[in-house]
Formats: sequence, C-alpha cells, structure tokens
Amino acid sequence: MKLFLGLDVSTTGAKALLINEKGGVVSSATTPLTLSTPHPLWSEQDPRDWWPGMAKSIREALEQAGASGSAVTAIGLTGQMHGLVLLDEQGEVLRPAILWNDQRTGAQCDEMRSRLGKRRLIQITGNDALTGFTARHILLPKDYIRYRLTGDYAMDKADGSGTILFDLKNRDWSPEVLTALEIPANWLPSTFEGPTVTGYVSAQAAAETGLVQGIPVVGGGGDQATQAVGVGAVQPGIIALTLGTSGVVFATTESPLIEPEGRLHAFCHAVPDRWHFMGVMLSAAGSLQWHRDTLAPGVSFDTLVNEAGDIKAGSDGLLFLPYLTGERTPYPDPLARAAWVGLTVRHTRAHMTQAVLEGVAFGIKDSFTLILQAGLGSIQQVRISGGGAKSALWRQIIADVLGVELVTVNTTEGAAYGAALLAGVGAGLYENVPAACEATIQITGRTSPTQATRAYQDYYPHYRALYPALAPEYKAIADLSQ
Repeated sequence: MKLFLGLDVSTTGAKALLINEKGGVVSSATTPLTLSTPHPLWSEQDPRDWWPGMAKSIREALEQAGASGSAVTAIGLTGQMHGLVLLDEQGEVLRPAILWNDQRTGAQCDEMRSRLGKRRLIQITGNDALTGFTARHILLPKDYIRYRLTGDYAMDKADGSGTILFDLKNRDWSPEVLTALEIPANWLPSTFEGPTVTGYVSAQAAAETGLVQGIPVVGGGGDQATQAVGVGAVQPGIIALTLGTSGVVFATTESPLIEPEGRLHAFCHAVPDRWHFMGVMLSAAGSLQWHRDTLAPGVSFDTLVNEAGDIKAGSDGLLFLPYLTGERTPYPDPLARAAWVGLTVRHTRAHMTQAVLEGVAFGIKDSFTLILQAGLGSIQQVRISGGGAKSALWRQIIADVLGVELVTVNTTEGAAYGAALLAGVGAGLYENVPAACEATIQITGRTSPTQATRAYQDYYPHYRALYPALAPEYKAIADLSQ
C-alpha cells in the first residue's frame, strides 16, 4: 500500500506522520524542539536544529510503520507560519530564525504603513503589518525543510500570503509592495499551490532520512491552512475552530475577501482557488492552563472543569477577559491585559473557572462576528479540534455562545495530516483537495446549542464593552511596570 508523509515543523517539535491510501494514520513520530528568548519580546529557534530533528522523526516513523523509504509516494510540508530563515549564498543559516511570536519589529511595521499607507497595504495584502509577520529576504520554516529535502528554494501560496509581501488577489508577490519596500524580487522564491509538486528528494536527504531519492515534495501550507485541510474545512461555510494554547477561527472563502481594518487575517488557502479569513486569539486554552497553574496547582483539568459544570451560564455576573498575552483578534493590541470583572464574595473557584471558559468562548465569537460582517455569508458547520475541544463542557459553552452546532471529526493529527492529504492530491491519488477530505474525514460527534444561548446573548454586549473601557489604562499600566 502507498504511504504519504506529512512533515510539520512547529515551535515545539519536528513531526513526521505517515498515512495510507485510505487516509488511515500508520505512524507518527515527533522530535522536541526548544525555543529561545534571548531578550524581552524576542522569540527564536535555530533552523540547524530543525533538519536533524525532522530527519530523526522521519526515520522513526518509517521504523514504526515497518516500511522502507520506497513505500512513500509523496511528501507534504507544513509548519509554523511567518518565521524568518536567513541563508547565505551557499544556503547556510546566517542566524537563528525570528519566529511568528517575536515582537521586536514594531518600528519596521510603522515604516511599512508610512510607505504604503495602512489602507493600501491592507487592500493589497489583506492584512495590516504586524510584528509577528515576515517581510524580509526569506524562507519560511517549513520551506527550509523543503530546501534540505530537495535543494530547491520554493514556497506555497498560503504561507507566502502571510509575509505581507503578497498580492492576495493574484496569489503571488506584489510588485507594488516590493518596490515600496525596496526589496528585489529575485530575493524571493517561486510560489506554488498546496498540492503542486515543487521538487524531489535529493540523494543526500535520502541518505539522512531513510527515504529514497526522487520522491515528489508538494507545496504544502502553513500550519493553519493545512490544519483546515486536515479537518475538512475546505469549502465556504465550513469553519475550522482550533482550541489550543491560542484559539484560531478559520473560514474558507471563494474570493479574496478583506476586513477593511485588518482585524482579521486574509490569506490564500492551501486549496487552489480558495482563500480564507483567520481570527486569532492569543490565549484560549492557554487561559485555562494559566488559571489552573496559578490558582489551582496540582488540580487536574478534569476536576477543575467538573466543578464549573454546576455553575449557570454567565457565572453569576462574573466576566473574564482572556488577554493574558495581549491580543490579536479583534484587538491587535500587545498591551491588552486579562481581567475578571464583577467579582464578589459569593464567587467561588468554580465561578472563576466557568468565567474563563466563557471568556474564551466570547473571544471566539468576536472572530465569528467579524467574519460575518466582512462578507462570509453564512456558517453551515463549525469543526472544532485541539486540546481544549476534549472538554464536553467547553464545547457546549462555545456552541451556546456561538448559537451554532459544533462537530468533531475522526482526524486528530492536525496540520501534518492535512499536509499528507495534499501530498496524496499531488501524487494523483485524489482528484482535488475537497475529494481527499471527503474520502478520509468523517464526523464523530455533535454539540448543539441549548437554551443557555439566550443568556449568553445578554452577556456578550457587556463583554464587548470591557476592552474599550479598559484600553486607555493598559498603556499607562504598562508604562508603570517597565
């Protein structure tokens, strides 16, 4: 049976996933990676650690599967978005990669807005300039793995559109942006659609990984685009909701829609002739992790969440703002701060936990509201995944806050699984990406809204009013704490 390999270089590990022709997971191996923060607001990794880590994971995945490298028909790539990999003329790494969550480039973002104008920048690229984005002479993290696999410099269009150098509508580098920023076009790699073959495994890479020379490598996509493929969110109206440390709302569109203020990201999809909106809240399940670690150390998440199960919707008037690490959607504000508002002596730890779960759900609703206002049309189904989605209570709260049904699916390997499906399309196993998803992804559970939806409709406007009320104080407080 043919095998398809999905490779995912994330901030925490280099993952190799093998699936078979029916979409079944055959094996998976991950090599941990470490993160460096040499200065406040900096976030880096050394690409020279990614390749040996990935090669190790590939060998382990093949060994687990009892397969030789010749069994792999095609390879798909995914990984953390926006990271900057700088190479010299010989293809050697010049410095540690600057990652998606690095915040040092505020002055450069201001310069981009100054040269192009904020509105024009958003019109072209679909996004405002943010400190975590790239806009330099680049390979992106997964594309460094591609380079080590094939010797080719290439990038997919989904990840390319996250550099702020892309013309979103034309799905390629923007001459206007490059000219304004004085960036020569020949610094940038060619771009390809997610299922398109970009190169082939080299003899050297084959020797290092246990693969064989000549295996095709497809474009792939950034982690969120391939995560959406991995849960089947490839058609308009089917929304992918990832409830991990951060919370990501991913909505496929048939045309390059743009949120005029840049409060939503607008990127190309890993699916040809598709685009997507993406809303990102920085502390979703991370809020619950902080709450547990700080106020209930040693208590299991199950125990903590079960306590909250007896609290009625609205937590008896207690609201939680989940801005523990600043925020991105709907408020691109690194100085935003978290808060419980409405605490009284009658509130217990269970109330506080429930308020955290509800606050994250309200934050997710912010993204849904913006997506609908920006022209999505309608929401037919929300496919939820990620560690937080394992909680039945949290799924119910989110369904009630959104007022829509949530579904879970049989695929739980995330971005690497989507990358492997793209490899299957590139190898001709499936006619296109939607056909690949239809053949492999099934719904396994449903969570429908309850009458609690009405209570959350009453509370949501008050949640929305809190950030504007508190925002003037965030900078002042930050200045005092320097």
